[in-house]
Amino acid sequence: MKLSLIAAIDRHRAIGYQNKLLFWLPNDLKRFKALTTGHTILMGRKTFESLPKGALPHRRNVVLSSSQSLTLPGAEVFHSLQEALDACHPDELVYVIGGASLYQQALPLADALCLTEIDAEAPQADAWFPPIEPNVWYEKSRDARPADEKHPCPYAFVDYVRR
Repeated sequence: MKLSLIAAIDRHRAIGYQNKLLFWLPNDLKRFKALTTGHTILMGRKTFESLPKGALPHRRNVVLSSSQSLTLPGAEVFHSLQEALDACHPDELVYVIGGASLYQQALPLADALCLTEIDAEAPQADAWFPPIEPNVWYEKSRDARPADEKHPCPYAFVDYVRR
């Protein structure tokens, strides 16, 4: 199994405010869809609840929750990260899509990071991506994009792999 964390982060690694994305970047959403379609997405319950239409189509939706009785349409519910990962096949690509506490738990187990680094500061944030330690992570690729009519600030698609 290959475990990747995927997120859009601002200059201070902020990822959200009141369970919502900080920036609306259509190309980031397209990249997210292209990378995760056909694979497994792993998220916390609040992240699942923030999805506008529930479970994302054409992906295996896996949700972590401490609630023993929770059922979510279109999703498999597990009660720990290890339990969820144990339910994955050896050849499965798994993308952790949030939130902050799940990123923190999964980072030591991750093989790769697929980040959109936004060259701006969110006016308000209450959730952050964990620090990316340079002695642990190697920047494999960077695709920088300028601001344009659909993207209010510059950003870069950055892929990291574990050293």
